[in-house]
Order: sequence, then C-alpha cells, then structure tokens
Amino acid sequence: MSLFGQGHAFLDALSPGDRADLINLGTPRTFARGEAMIREGDHSTFVLVILDGWSVAEVNTDRGARLILALRGAGDLVGELAAVDHRPRSATVTALGELNATVLTGDRFRGFLFQRPVAAGLVMRQLSSRLRSSDQERRELASGTVLRRLAIRLLELVERTGREVEEGTVVDLPLPQHDLAAAIGTGREAVAKSLRLLRDQDVVRTGPRRLIVTNPHLLRLLAERGELN
Repeated sequence: MSLFGQGHAFLDALSPGDRADLINLGTPRTFARGEAMIREGDHSTFVLVILDGWSVAEVNTDRGARLILALRGAGDLVGELAAVDHRPRSATVTALGELNATVLTGDRFRGFLFQRPVAAGLVMRQLSSRLRSSDQERRELASGTVLRRLAIRLLELVERTGREVEEGTVVDLPLPQHDLAAAIGTGREAVAKSLRLLRDQDVVRTGPRRLIVTNPHLLRLLAERGELN
C-alpha cells in the first residue's frame, strides 16, 4: 500500500472556490509534534484538512506491534471514513512535526459533499484507491522480501519528500528505523540489516534522523526485483 495515496491531494483536486469553501467551514488548529490528532477506536466524526506538515496513520496489531498505514501531508483529508460511515476510528493519526489543519464537524463535511458531487466523487475514488492499495500490500507482505519492501518505501519517500544535494537525494521526512520497520510490517532489526546492506552497496547513506539516497537506479531495481545481484 502506498504510504502517500494515489494521485493529487484532495485539496489540490478541488476547484479554487470549493477549496476555499471547505477550509472556511472549519476551525484552524495547530498540532504539536507527537500529538495525536485522531485515536483508534474513538467514536468522533470530525474531519481534518491538513494545510501544512506531516502526520502518520498507524494501528496496533494483535501482537502489540505498530503498523504504519499511511503518511498524510498538506492537502490531505484525515478522518473522512468515520465521518461517512459513523464507525469507530480505524487508526491513530499523529503529527510528525508541527502541523496546521482545519477541523470540520462530520455534519459540515457531509453537507459539503452533498452539495458538491464532484468532491463526493473524489472521496469515493480516494477510498477505493486505498482499498485496492491495501489488497496489494497484503500480497506484498506475504511474498515480498524485507529488502524489497524497504526499497519501495524509500523510493516513495524520495519521490514525495526528496531534496537534491551534492551526495544524492535527501529524504526530508525524517523517520527513525522503528518507523521504517512499522511502515513495512517487520522488526527494527530486519530494517537495520537491510539498511546496512544498502550502505555497503553505496545505495544509501544514513545518519541521525537523516537518509541520503546515492543510487536511485539500483534502489529502483531492488524495488522491482527484491535482491542485489
């Protein structure tokens, strides 16, 4: 499953007028780094529209481990599923750094969708895309190697948050190793071993909360094949 979702962020896909109307329906809110924006199991139905910053959606598994489902950034919706189906929250969403958002009640969000069929269609396509992506993720967890899953995640981070420097491409969304492990459904030790292999092959360079991809071509091959020749 893609950490970032498919296509444009929800706000970017709206017309300028609809975008402004949606934002004006809510109340501005700033979240601090590490603050929970939504908690798994809650019965709340409010929706967050992220204006800037990054958040991580995660669940706890039956074995007590964390599994990161997605990263949500500027323009993304958070919490829209509970607003639509009135079921308990399916994940906990936490701010990775300072994050600014607009908070809408579930009623206002549903009213917005009712009055704007195009926006409602965007939400439906978004939910459908996440379902298909989840199916693909289950297949990958069953058959893909840790190295391949890690390469896929690193490529996503490069494409969405990468910044070019002299040594290569810096991932500007700092995720510690335990978060990388939670994003691919494995343990920290397995990720450390795979990162060590990537460093030995000069595919990446790592430091405290810093990662530089020095050989994106080889990383892409790993994402496709799952092994180093």
